[in-house]
Amino acid sequence: MKHWIMLAALTLCPAQELKLPNAGDSTHFAVIGDSGTGSRESYLLGARLAAYQQSFRVDFVIMLGDNLYGGESPRDFERKFEKPFEAVLQRGVKFYATLGNHDDPNQRFYKGFNMNGKRYYSFKPKDGVRLFCLDSNYMDKEQVEWVEKELAGSGSDWKIAFFHHPLYSSGEKHGPDEELRKVLEPMFMKHGVEVVFAGHEHFYERLKPQNGIHYFIEGGSAKLRKGNIAKSDQTAKGFDTDETFILCEVAGDKLHFQTITKSGQTVDSGTITRRAK
Repeated sequence: MKHWIMLAALTLCPAQELKLPNAGDSTHFAVIGDSGTGSRESYLLGARLAAYQQSFRVDFVIMLGDNLYGGESPRDFERKFEKPFEAVLQRGVKFYATLGNHDDPNQRFYKGFNMNGKRYYSFKPKDGVRLFCLDSNYMDKEQVEWVEKELAGSGSDWKIAFFHHPLYSSGEKHGPDEELRKVLEPMFMKHGVEVVFAGHEHFYERLKPQNGIHYFIEGGSAKLRKGNIAKSDQTAKGFDTDETFILCEVAGDKLHFQTITKSGQTVDSGTITRRAK
């Protein structure tokens, strides 16, 4: 593993291209998905994220599932999560995970994923911003009722949801989870969810707003499924030729985002304006 870390350090250029405002009083976070391979690519991506931390404060990271592929022994947690993201973790950054279809539900008890034993949960990094982590593997009645209650009572200006299976996708391998969409999207629309992050598809895709909601897929942080994005009029931006992560910044009624490859290329960026309530 050490040679991958050394290689990552050698490939990082000192100047990182940052398009976000990078304001000191805004909420900064990163997004990764399907990252749990322990591969050379995951180490390079972790190192790239750490390099951006030198100029962009990362308050927390959300993980979109498939956090560990294969075994889930203590050694696997170390090799597939703790070591690839060691430099980020050493700065005290918390990672908040959701469960993917390749994940053992017992991951929710692993301290490093900050799930506190729960399959679904919410947290408020700052006044006016709340994130809702759902378990899209098993959307039972109890969870649906919890989602409805949490969204209705959050009182936050920004409501951001994240889970594994995308409600919209141009992927030819999996595609959208339309049944899950029927359950969740009406609640998202009713309670003003602005942004939704999902993984599962091994690429990056930003969808055109659907019913006023901005959907992102970030499932390409360690695995790629090249050439799998179908031609679709729903796609605002698709990318599948290098591993990626997203940097986000919430400042007032704006959410700024920048999608970056492990080699340091910015492949997408933009600003989302919160809808007037």
